[in-house]
Amino acid sequence: MSQPASASPAPLDFADSPLSQASRQPLLLGLFLPTQTGGFSQSTYPRDTDWSFDYNKALTLRAEAHGFDFVFGLQQWVPKGGFGGDIKYRENFLDPFISTVALGALTRRIITISTVHVLYGNWHPLHLARFAATADHITGGRFGLNIVTGYDANEPRMFGMTRIDHDERYQRADEFVSVMERLWEGKENIDHQGRHYALENAYVSPRPRYGRPIMVSASASPAGFEFAARHSDIVFTSSPAGAVFENAIEALPQHVRNIRAPYAGTGRQPKVIIFPLIICRPTREEAYAYRDAIVAKADLESIRAYTARHSGGDAHGWKEHVPADRVLGGHIQIVGSPQDVADQLEQLHQAGLDGVQIGFYDYGPELEFFAANVLPLLHAKGLRSPA
Repeated sequence: MSQPASASPAPLDFADSPLSQASRQPLLLGLFLPTQTGGFSQSTYPRDTDWSFDYNKALTLRAEAHGFDFVFGLQQWVPKGGFGGDIKYRENFLDPFISTVALGALTRRIITISTVHVLYGNWHPLHLARFAATADHITGGRFGLNIVTGYDANEPRMFGMTRIDHDERYQRADEFVSVMERLWEGKENIDHQGRHYALENAYVSPRPRYGRPIMVSASASPAGFEFAARHSDIVFTSSPAGAVFENAIEALPQHVRNIRAPYAGTGRQPKVIIFPLIICRPTREEAYAYRDAIVAKADLESIRAYTARHSGGDAHGWKEHVPADRVLGGHIQIVGSPQDVADQLEQLHQAGLDGVQIGFYDYGPELEFFAANVLPLLHAKGLRSPA
């Protein structure tokens, strides 16, 4: 794999970049958008969470008004009916690239991040470099790419492909992103004859505002951490010990150290973030009662189908997660009163996490409850300051 291009500027090298400004917050705060049917929770318990663009636009505008730093779009490729069950989990699925670019044009401060499977189909680094540079200008430097390589066995077949071995995927992605970085640098037309991509006299414009778009890796393996150290400003990781908070919080400090270790010598450190699914009510008892009501309505058929997807995949990040985790979803589950939630977010920060991208069961009202009741506690703890 290529060596990190430490001389190439990145958003965190610019004090006035949106990512640098957001990073002044001790705890970055993001929202994992439910741009797919069912969001991240597989239950039939009543809620208004919706995959539509209008719903996600409203969520994003409210998150921005509440001072959130970023929103994030998931990517998957699913067959007709999604993962089935009563809710037809993820049957409808907005493309995150188009959605986050559109959201970036409708907002003024919040960062929008899209997930892209760069190895599927006929993606070429010349295409994505221009698309992302354009998105960077549309948003004023507030656009990010979460580069993923695809761990599922079935998704590549939709593109007439078979799944590439895990570490080989990262080697191909490394070449892909290295080419994009040279294109964004724009010193001259480039020629490239690599193992997987060829360019002759290639160039893209315009130049990104802050060196390049914000780059994100969703990583949980040594190969993924090495890739992130070469290319990424943000590492989005999962819990190595399952979704139960008490188990996860014990494992996360070493896990975060493992993520940061390959960055030694690069002159940079990543912002490491994780996805907690938050269930919050005025009291702890009410929160657990709400959690239990959601779990009691588990959509077992869709959970079985989704579990089969993971069983057939080769991701390193979900080994300790169990099917029951899917009812609520999330890499970690935080359940409790506003004080409980604030305390556990503080524990994540103390474990080395730089930020969280939050999910909810019923997004609209629960986002408002979080903003009204948990954010003031985070301010009091010094984890957040007014936007």
